[in-house]
Amino acid sequence: MNRTTRLLSISALAASIAACGGGSDGSVSSSTGQVSFDVTDAPAMEFADVTVSFTGIRLKPEDGDWVEFTFDEPKAWNLLELQGGVSEPLITDEEVPAGQYSELRLMINTENLASYVTLASTPDEKSSLAVPSGEQSGLKLKGGFVVAADTTTDFTIDFDVSKSIVDPQGGSIGDYLLKPSLRLVNNLEVGSITGQVNYALISSTRLDDVAKAECEYEGAAYIFAGADVTPTDLNVNNEENPLLVIPVTYDEETSLYSYTAAFLPEGPYTVAYSCQLDDNEADDELEFDGIQTVDVIVGTPVEAQDIPLVE
Repeated sequence: MNRTTRLLSISALAASIAACGGGSDGSVSSSTGQVSFDVTDAPAMEFADVTVSFTGIRLKPEDGDWVEFTFDEPKAWNLLELQGGVSEPLITDEEVPAGQYSELRLMINTENLASYVTLASTPDEKSSLAVPSGEQSGLKLKGGFVVAADTTTDFTIDFDVSKSIVDPQGGSIGDYLLKPSLRLVNNLEVGSITGQVNYALISSTRLDDVAKAECEYEGAAYIFAGADVTPTDLNVNNEENPLLVIPVTYDEETSLYSYTAAFLPEGPYTVAYSCQLDDNEADDELEFDGIQTVDVIVGTPVEAQDIPLVE
């Protein structure tokens, strides 16, 4: 059974997914539903390749035994190619008990460099990925989600490389750790934010202003859940972090830089931009431009204001 995999975004599981249906009391019943799970990723700037090999997926009904799908052949993708709303399927339209589920696990193959990373600075040198949570138990995603009866419920798991991979070697070649930092969303309940950044203007302005730090690279859009959030750097060791950090990419048609934040549950988000480098395992003092609140609408790409903001 060649089952497919899609990477999905996983934030605020119970709140964002519970509306999908199921039994009246949320427990697993004798009825069944179909589920699809996709995989996606938020960009990360320091890596050239982040290939993860999936061997299966396990689902835990709240009041039942594990439901497991083991792939005949591992499914491996370079997660950096799954960005801006692109995803790949893990399983598609598989029948499972309907109702409330309490946990999901992604089974990862880490033997013989089946899962690995390469750095942008050394793209020909592979470093292995280890799973601290256990090679046998996989990556654990705790939190409730509901499989609706007599229909297909589509989910997406966002793997967010910038938060999920840490380097215990301090930058040297060797094992990297794959730690779960995943968001799970129901595909019927998400939208996206797109925006553009005038990097040339921001960079030249900073060069002329001695009070501001110069740009260190083309920068990234920082996405925070909620309105009027004070932006902070990314640090996997802190509890409060941006939901997504998306390096901008050059748009030849406009000569601007653009970004897309996909698979976002409906609601307000704070968008900010920084062109200072951000170490995901350290506290960095970043300067932000273009701080704004954007309301995400289900099924609709919402355009943020161009950065820098025009007064």
